[in-house]
Amino acid sequence: MKDFLDLCAQRYSVRKYKDTPIPQEVLKYIQACTRLAPSAVNRQPWKFYLIREASTLELLYPCYDRTWFREAPVCVVACKLTAEEWKREADQKPHGDIDVAIAVEHLCLAAAEKGIGTCWVCNFDVEICRKALDLPYGVIPVAIIPMGYPADEDTPAKKRKEISETWVER
Repeated sequence: MKDFLDLCAQRYSVRKYKDTPIPQEVLKYIQACTRLAPSAVNRQPWKFYLIREASTLELLYPCYDRTWFREAPVCVVACKLTAEEWKREADQKPHGDIDVAIAVEHLCLAAAEKGIGTCWVCNFDVEICRKALDLPYGVIPVAIIPMGYPADEDTPAKKRKEISETWVER
């Protein structure tokens, strides 16, 4: 088993997928890991839509019109439930987007552990996505995560700032 640092180094944004289906037991594992993500006041203000059916994927594609996006055999649409998100008392800042982001990163790391590639997609047309999935009021798409086995075998080098550039000790 890899340690956490190795897992974080292994995970990258995959933009080229094989058409190999993801086994059901792998999807269940990823779902279980995502479910365990922490959230503000344990509200868990999220709903995840696992899209595998070709007809639904076809409806989803126009919201992010990229060739590589169409290659992934699975897409997950991560949504926040506005009625369930916690708001910080001091300034009424809603934490739904933060909570969903934490859960999505659990999803991405669980997928990476199983050899499944992912990519955060936040630059998409929310209204097209909402219509494609017939989302009810208060269910807001935050991110779309295409998933599949990476077509490229090599993990690209990560470009990251030095720790001294991003951490302050006092």
